[in-house]
Amino acid sequence: MPLLRFLLLPLRAPLLLVLFGVSLFLGHHWAIQEAWLSKAHQMSVNVFWTIELIQAFAVVVICTMPDLLLRQLSLLMASSRVLSLVVTLTLVITVGLYVLSLSLLSDVLILASATLLARLDLTRIKVVPAPQITAFWLALIVISGIWIGHDLPSPV
Repeated sequence: MPLLRFLLLPLRAPLLLVLFGVSLFLGHHWAIQEAWLSKAHQMSVNVFWTIELIQAFAVVVICTMPDLLLRQLSLLMASSRVLSLVVTLTLVITVGLYVLSLSLLSDVLILASATLLARLDLTRIKVVPAPQITAFWLALIVISGIWIGHDLPSPV
């Protein structure tokens, strides 16, 4: 019976299918950009895919476990004023540089929105496993969608 409920989960929470579709689209979109980047910027294809997969995994983890991450960050910052200043400056500078230099910010926002909606849909049907398990399964859905999207034929 639990296996049947697990197999019917995409039908009960259709936003999981939307998350898979978004990751499929992003994988295909990034595969098209891969050729352009290798020609225009002399960027290695392996470096490009490593950065994109780390970015996708980070978005899924941050959107799946925001309360745990923020609690740990708050505890770290509460330990001393100097540490609080260093952490705040590091986060602001890193995020600022990332946003300024990233032309793919829309992809991150789309993936984050789809992840949050899938998580909300799972909560709606009262499927709330531990945050680490949810992050693992949502990351698996996203990474598999990106992988399948990368293998789709290019229109070019």
